[in-house]
Amino acid sequence: METVADIPDLAALPDTAVTSRATVAPSRLADFYELTKPRMNFLVVVTTMVGFFMGMPPGFSDWALLVHCLVGTAMAAAGASVLNQYVERGYDALMRRTANRPLPGGRVTPVEALLLGVLLSAGGSLYLAALVNPLTAALGAITIVTYVFLYTPMKRWTTLCTVVGAVPGAIPPMMGWAAVTDSLSPEAWALFGILFFWQMPHFLAIAVLYREDYARGGFKMLPVVDEHLVVTGRQTVLYGMALIPVSLLPVAMRMAGAGYLLAAVVMGLAFLSFGINCAVRKRRVDARSLFLASIVYLPALLAVMMLDKKPWPG
Repeated sequence: METVADIPDLAALPDTAVTSRATVAPSRLADFYELTKPRMNFLVVVTTMVGFFMGMPPGFSDWALLVHCLVGTAMAAAGASVLNQYVERGYDALMRRTANRPLPGGRVTPVEALLLGVLLSAGGSLYLAALVNPLTAALGAITIVTYVFLYTPMKRWTTLCTVVGAVPGAIPPMMGWAAVTDSLSPEAWALFGILFFWQMPHFLAIAVLYREDYARGGFKMLPVVDEHLVVTGRQTVLYGMALIPVSLLPVAMRMAGAGYLLAAVVMGLAFLSFGINCAVRKRRVDARSLFLASIVYLPALLAVMMLDKKPWPG
């Protein structure tokens, strides 16, 4: 371990050494930060917060619990992301989109990544168990296990990997709900369903956009195997159709009101239209449009749900 006494005085170093130290240190930090997939895990934190908000009873004031829930969830999600890249480092090197990631790019060693991933994963789970509740911690652990040990290897075995991968992606709002209620009631499962069915068109669109890259990496994503995108298009439409009634469950469970009902129907039909267009035309530009529609749809839907939240417990 380095102590303060072991660190050279920058003023005593040659100018070139000072420049090198100033340049390398931030780069290394950026590489470790990139390993945690911050943009993807921002969605994890947001959906966790949505679940927490929807489960809050009137007069709730324990905001420290929310902070602990978000911090622990972010740590667990970051750890899963690092471990995913550790496992896939050799395959990432084969794809243009991922070849310059810190691990295949050689800027972070596998041992460093493994250590970081284990520390974040274990630390996040323990943090949640100690400062939130065991149920939330268990959900976090399930997310890590399904993402790293099921979804990650299945990407090279079967097209069902996307369905399996949608499970850990849909658990975060349940973690938020569990954190504030210490339960997994039907309302939590409704939030899970919305995230699950939204992810399918979202990730199928991504898989269409990067199907050649996935093929180079040896991943059995559905658009890679489905040469003419017939099955891909059919599944995109079916999941988009299923998302509409699932998105209405919060109304049936009296979590949200008429405003949310109207918005969910209109936005669901609009999102479905992008899926149908992508399925019929089968062009990359249509897949890109579907992808963009997906990243507008979800935050808009969740925002309206929170704005139109009915008095707890409904």
